[in-house]
Amino acid sequence: MATVSKAKKPNAGFIWQWEGKDRAGKPIRGELRAESEAVAKTQLRRQGIVVTKVSRRRAGFGRRIGEKDITLFTRQLATMMKAGVPLLQAFDIAAKGHGNPAVTKMLLEVRADVETGMSLAEAFGRRPLYFDKLFCSIIAAGETGGVLDALLDKLATYKEKVMAIKGKIKSAMIYPSAIVATAFVITTVIMLYVIPAFKDLFSSFGADLPAPTQLVIWLSDLFVDYWWLMFGAIGAAVFGALYAMKRSPRLQEKLDRVLLRMPVLGDVVRKATIARWSRTLSTLFAAGVPLVEALDSVAGASGNQVYADATRRIQADVSAGSTLKDSMARTTLFPNMALQMTAIGEESGSLDAMLDKVADFYEDEVDNAVAALSSLLEPAIMVILGVLIGGLVIAMYLPIFKMGQVVG
Repeated sequence: MATVSKAKKPNAGFIWQWEGKDRAGKPIRGELRAESEAVAKTQLRRQGIVVTKVSRRRAGFGRRIGEKDITLFTRQLATMMKAGVPLLQAFDIAAKGHGNPAVTKMLLEVRADVETGMSLAEAFGRRPLYFDKLFCSIIAAGETGGVLDALLDKLATYKEKVMAIKGKIKSAMIYPSAIVATAFVITTVIMLYVIPAFKDLFSSFGADLPAPTQLVIWLSDLFVDYWWLMFGAIGAAVFGALYAMKRSPRLQEKLDRVLLRMPVLGDVVRKATIARWSRTLSTLFAAGVPLVEALDSVAGASGNQVYADATRRIQADVSAGSTLKDSMARTTLFPNMALQMTAIGEESGSLDAMLDKVADFYEDEVDNAVAALSSLLEPAIMVILGVLIGGLVIAMYLPIFKMGQVVG
């Protein structure tokens, strides 16, 4: 079993498996994410758990539980609940029919918690690695209002749309990434093996080489002598950047702000973030979650630190009595269309429906922007690669052309 472990940064640290006893003396066990064993024990003690054992989970050979697994389970559970299948039986069906053993184990543990009298929201809340605050809030609202099947359907739709928009952006980047990776491999092979062979050939010419050829040979010598240092520096830089981003929200905010200002790509990211922001708030508000509480979950689900910080300011303004539309306008991050639709929703009492329309609109905009980005990136990458690899080839053949002219 797992236990709630609310961390500041759920994506930071390691996963720890623990065993202990709750306040009633009942043996319990579970997993949480923390930076160290001491931090994990401290989090558990704050929950009133007497810890008997804590160990870091080792990476196994099985496939881990991903967002796609949770989305599929949510849709399965929603469908079965709407069909009248009892909750515990629905968990049995979903668990035993899943192809990922880790998901099966986790769902059977959730089922066991529910069977002992725990609410479904509490059972999910004990597993923050897989079910975030937004997920648990909607489940809790469904259980309280007796509309769990309807809200599960909304939650499944929300997760499917969020995954779809992420998938579109990722798919648009697959082709350019593959081309760049291929070009990197080709350039490395040329630098390490092809150019040194030409260098040996040119050494027998006994004539001065053209400047471009000399430059390429110098770069090749540098690459041959220090390739390990170059690759190490690149790897260290990437690792250091990712580590710093996880540890420093301020750095993450700066990088996200730069990303939003980038030409073409920044427009795609902005529209995708607004679509996700609107969809999240709409889903929570439709589930009956109060607006101020819903905004707290929206900040964490926005996927962009700039919008997360802005959402917290919006939450503070709304708590002080400001309208949602005015609070959004003060951040200067939302376009006029989103602001006007929000104002209409507040005035007509249909905020969730209006936010849904905003999300639909910007999801369509993301589709168009991704298509435009793909059509723009492909020729640009081909031109860059042509200049790079073509330049290397021409530089190495210049002495041969020059020698041919002399002979001729």
